[in-house]
Amino acid sequence: MKILLFGKNGQVGWELQRSLAPLGELIALDANSRELCGDFTDLDGLIRTVRAIAPDVIVNAAAHTAVDKAESEPELVRTINALAPAALAQEAKRSNAWLIHYSTDYVFDGSGDRPWREADSTAPLSVYGATKLEGEQLIRQAACRHLIFRTSWVYGARGGNFAKIMLRLAQERDKLTVINDQIGAPTGADLLADVTAHAIRAAWQRPELSGLYHLVAAGETSWHGYASFVLDYVRRAGISLKVAPDAVQPVPTSAFPTPAKRPLNSRLNTAKLQSAFGLTLPMWQNGVARMLTEILDKQP
Repeated sequence: MKILLFGKNGQVGWELQRSLAPLGELIALDANSRELCGDFTDLDGLIRTVRAIAPDVIVNAAAHTAVDKAESEPELVRTINALAPAALAQEAKRSNAWLIHYSTDYVFDGSGDRPWREADSTAPLSVYGATKLEGEQLIRQAACRHLIFRTSWVYGARGGNFAKIMLRLAQERDKLTVINDQIGAPTGADLLADVTAHAIRAAWQRPELSGLYHLVAAGETSWHGYASFVLDYVRRAGISLKVAPDAVQPVPTSAFPTPAKRPLNSRLNTAKLQSAFGLTLPMWQNGVARMLTEILDKQP
C-alpha cells in the first residue's frame, strides 16, 4: 500500500506519520515541501503530485484552522479547506484511490445539548465551518472512496495547545477565567491517528465502509472543566502553581468576544464509527493525562 500524506507537520499529521508507517510506503508532505507540492493554495501542483506518486490512499491532514483569522480571508480559506480537498477527491476517483479527510463539529450551529449525529442538519456559524462543510460536500460529490472524520477540540503534545496555555497562565497569574458554556470532548491527535490507521486497514478490505464518521474521545466537559482537570493533574504531579484551585472562575462565551462565533454544543455521537470499525473510544481524561505526563517529563 502506498500512502500520500498532506499536512505532515500539523498536530494530526505528525502523529499520522507514526501510525501510518506500518501500513506501507508513506510519502509525507507539507506546504514547504520542494520536490513535490504540498501547498494547498496550488491546486494544479497538488494534482501533479498525486499523479506522480499514484498513491493507493491519500490522507489529508492539511487545513486552514485559524478560526478567527478565517473571517477576514474567506477566499484563501475556501481554497485550502474546500477546493483543495475537492481536487484530491477528483484525483482519488480517477485513480480508484481512497481519500481520508478530517472535518469538524463547526459544521453544526452548536444548538441543543444532544451529541450531533452524522445525518443531522448542518448550519455552520463561521467561515471556517462553512468551508469545512463545503469540503465534505465536494468530496462526496466526487464519488471517490473516502473516509471523512469529523472531530473537535483536537490537541497534541507537540506544539501549542489549550493545556499548555492553562499551565503557563496558572504559573503566572493569581486568577483565571475560563469559558464554561461550550461543551465538547478534548481529543488527542494520537487517538485520531491511531483510529485512522485502523480504519484504513478495515476499509481496504471492506469498501462499503466508505463514508462520514464522527470521531472524538468519550465523555464531555467544558473548557472550564478541561482547565480544572489539567491544573489538578499538574498539582498532583508536584508542580507549583500561582493560581489557587478556587481561583479558576467559570464565565460564559460572551465574556470573550471573537470574530468567529463558536458553537456551544460540540458534542459528537460516535456510535456509527464504533460499530462500523469495532472500536471502543477512551475517555477524554485518559488522553489528556497522557499528554500532560509527556509535557511534564520534558520540563527541566
